[in-house]
Amino acid sequence: MAVNRLWRRARGPLTDFLRLEAAAGACLVLATLAALALANSPAQGRYQALLAWPVGGHALLGWVNDGLMTLFFLLVGLEIKREFLAGELRTRRRAALPAIAALGGMLVPALLYLAVVRGEPALARGWGVPTATDIAFALGVLALLGPRVPRSLKVFLTALATLDDLGAIVLIGVYYAAAPSWPVLAGALGAFAVLLILNRRGVTRLAPYLAVGAVLWALVLASGVHATLAGVALAATIPLGEVGEAGPLRRLEHALHPWVAFLVLPLFALANAGLPFGGASGAGVLPLAIATGLLVGKPLGVLGATALAVRLGIAEPPAGSTGLERLGVALLCGIGFTMSLFIGGLAFEAPGRGDAVRLGVLGGSLAAALLGLAVLVLAARRRDRRGAG
Repeated sequence: MAVNRLWRRARGPLTDFLRLEAAAGACLVLATLAALALANSPAQGRYQALLAWPVGGHALLGWVNDGLMTLFFLLVGLEIKREFLAGELRTRRRAALPAIAALGGMLVPALLYLAVVRGEPALARGWGVPTATDIAFALGVLALLGPRVPRSLKVFLTALATLDDLGAIVLIGVYYAAAPSWPVLAGALGAFAVLLILNRRGVTRLAPYLAVGAVLWALVLASGVHATLAGVALAATIPLGEVGEAGPLRRLEHALHPWVAFLVLPLFALANAGLPFGGASGAGVLPLAIATGLLVGKPLGVLGATALAVRLGIAEPPAGSTGLERLGVALLCGIGFTMSLFIGGLAFEAPGRGDAVRLGVLGGSLAAALLGLAVLVLAARRRDRRGAG
């Protein structure tokens, strides 16, 4: 009974979030393994045919990436808005360290990627692929150590990954967006204006927002701009509500999170992570550039930006954390996966390039996860020895 009472007291929004993300990370691993097994089995042809199966004028793969992933981007948008209005990013002081770390964690991998592919200008378009962190995978690995990792580091990684997602959204909208159909895009802007009016008038029922949001998604899809950005636009207009209350934003976030974690993202992995190992040989410099950006660039950028922010007095390191623990978390930031695969699909549409992107993302992310976990286990053992002493 006493243990149950202590557990209930320990639970909170962050605890629940981390537990859900850890379970989501496990589902992503299983879906990825299933995709790899299908792509390297006698069922490979049927697997590829299923992804190309036309449904309503679009391939099934397109409905996963443009349709279901809109729910993922809607959830990401809701999480970003909540963090800025009522979470760990609500003050400049709290946001400073993860914001600077996220910026360094995007710039350095991009520069390393460009340095590796400098001899092949056609590959320069992929510089955004190694700049993203997969929050579900990263927090899932961190959760393996449980309370042996300081809570401050979990908060730091959550905030950093949230801002990293925001950077990826900006990249997709600005750099990887196709030339739009301006008349249709004007209609989409009109739908967005209706959402803003609903927000300004204090409408708290979710149904009107979701109905107009569906229209917005259809118009954005038809305009040529990537349809998933409609999810982010919708999220920006959902009201948070009063602090401490279950307002519209929190209600929608809590309703969406399990569906995204256990259906949308596993289906995305199942559809996009299928790498035929035989076809990956001779993939050229692209996988190396992506893996280098994730495994080397991410931790260098995060650690370097963090050290600079602390030295300049702009921010303080996560409370109670050691340098070795911060190195382990920085390595986990190199787990790209979902966003990296998504950006890679936008950057390179040729089938051969797709396999090279998968090889680089999967290889770099796996290496970052294993190294990060090893460093964190070592740090936890040192902490345990100090505690015993």
